[in-house]
Amino acid sequence: MKKIKEHRELVFSLLCGALLLGAWLYEVMGDPEQVRPIPVYLLAYFFGGYDAFRHMIYSLRRKQFDIDFLMLVAAAGAAMLGAWAEGALLLFLFSLGHALENYAMGRARKAIRALSELAPTVARIRDGDSEKEVPVEELGPGDVLVVRPGERFPSDGFVISGRSSVDQSPITGESVPVDKEPVPSREEARENKDRLSAEYRIFAGTINGDSLMEVEVLSRAEDSTLARVIRMVNEAETQKSPTQRFAERFEKVFVPVILVFVALLHFAWLVIDEPFGDSFYRAMAVLVAASPCALAISTPSAILSGVARAARLGVLVKGGRPLEQLGGLRALAFDKTGTLTEGTPKVTDVIPLNGRDAAGLMKIAMAVEKFSDHPLARAVVRGGGEWTDGQAPLTATDIKMVTGKGITGTVGGKRVAIGQMKLFDGSIPDDIRARLDDLHEQGRTAMLVQEEEEFAGIIALMDIPRPDALGVIRALRDMGIARLIMISGDHQRVADSIGAQIGVDESWGDLLPEHKVDAIRKLLDEENEVAMVGDGVNDAPAMAHATVGIAMGAAGSDVALETADVALMADDLTKLPVALGLSRQTRKIIRQNIFISLGMIAFLVPFVLFGYAGIGIAVLLHEGSTLVVVLNALRLLGYEHPAIQLESASLTMATASS
Repeated sequence: MKKIKEHRELVFSLLCGALLLGAWLYEVMGDPEQVRPIPVYLLAYFFGGYDAFRHMIYSLRRKQFDIDFLMLVAAAGAAMLGAWAEGALLLFLFSLGHALENYAMGRARKAIRALSELAPTVARIRDGDSEKEVPVEELGPGDVLVVRPGERFPSDGFVISGRSSVDQSPITGESVPVDKEPVPSREEARENKDRLSAEYRIFAGTINGDSLMEVEVLSRAEDSTLARVIRMVNEAETQKSPTQRFAERFEKVFVPVILVFVALLHFAWLVIDEPFGDSFYRAMAVLVAASPCALAISTPSAILSGVARAARLGVLVKGGRPLEQLGGLRALAFDKTGTLTEGTPKVTDVIPLNGRDAAGLMKIAMAVEKFSDHPLARAVVRGGGEWTDGQAPLTATDIKMVTGKGITGTVGGKRVAIGQMKLFDGSIPDDIRARLDDLHEQGRTAMLVQEEEEFAGIIALMDIPRPDALGVIRALRDMGIARLIMISGDHQRVADSIGAQIGVDESWGDLLPEHKVDAIRKLLDEENEVAMVGDGVNDAPAMAHATVGIAMGAAGSDVALETADVALMADDLTKLPVALGLSRQTRKIIRQNIFISLGMIAFLVPFVLFGYAGIGIAVLLHEGSTLVVVLNALRLLGYEHPAIQLESASLTMATASS
């Protein structure tokens, strides 16, 4: 019964067709003098026009004339002429076409709904020394999941016991399983859940490998990354692309114009020598031929298929606008740290000044930098132990962040400032400035450490390019991207060095966060449209100002999922050409669909108007074009992007770095 209800439109259409066939055979094979089977045709009209009538009433209540209205008027006109068979044929093919469209469109929606089936409905949790099963909806932060080999993880969390490889492809699109291991500290993992490394983090819906694992839950089921992705992909259906908005505006004007034109055609018998019935029949046939069914479905079907396919590839696209606009861009701006580079810089040089030693300098720096979330600060804290010989850490107070410049604090009663040259307002001696320039020439990022009014030393770090960055840049250039710009808060010479290794067209350095917004505005003035690729957190303002904001590694990041128009779920730069290629294929299919739909109207209207075809032929060609448009859009569900060649890029980059 449920199946029949789900496919009612198809069932009613087939009943209409069966009744039409029976009545037609009765007329063709019977006595010409026998009574016509009008009741059978009326039943065919009922089943064929049921759904169209419901849709028409809904539209009329909103004071709109739509395609269903046109079709029902044409069918009623055929009945008035006594052409019951042609009217029933019109409703049969129209309802059958819509039923098959909905079935085809349902395939795209099914690809989206399949995401919601990834997470299990029951979870196994640790209960003292034993285990118990609970509904996933009852899970909360702090619960400990027990997940056996081959099982799906029911919630987001972090590993506390066991080592295994996890298939994350349902969420991030990564084709290779990711190795997972327990976090060093559960307390720190809870406090820094948004910055958990990939080897510790678990996502709902992913699949455990070959070892039992215990995972501490980070969020409720409805707040998991998977749940958020499902909500956003579903919401994406309602966000219309520029072409879709154009088609809807066109339809609102076109349908009334056609109604007026058809009304005028009814009076053709006053101008040309023909019976009123012939003029009326021609008007009804033109009404069918001019109905923009294919145009109405051409863009939504492509957008829905594109969004569904993107989600399966680990790319979250928030609606038709970014999906369509991304493919038309010719300029891309990248944040440097964590996007084109690995984002995990390492301390390469510690240069004490004015009588300090390296260990003392690093102890001061580590005490202050541990309060900062900046990647360079974390690198100092992470790598500082190599320089302090295990000495006890110092304590810093009065911490103040200086956005885009550095950080200050008090250590041992003395004021300490750590940051780039611009933090110190030109008070740097020439000999220290020369050392900084030399480090910048080598592609290093250098930070000055000042204690009271005296410079205590220099700490230099280096963030190397991603191994796949050069290959991705080449792929983007091969796809026709004319300008590839890297923007960075690092010194201009550092930006130039990294940019040269990666192969971008331009490198803009020395940019504070607000300057990155200005850089995007400048690019918009020059290029009209530009995409900004970043991590979705520090780059959120610049991404918001870009035509399309693209966030890297968005899985598990609430900020990235909320701020970006396109979110690459994995921290994988190669997903960028995939997103761009899918967008371009979507644009191509939309253009093809628009051409097919408008082309059929342009061909069919004069063809019918001058009497070369009747309602039957008009319906066949009209509904045929609608199905062609939908099937063409469904090709996006099988989209595959060509593999990006990365081996030579890695070798080139390694050579450049050395």
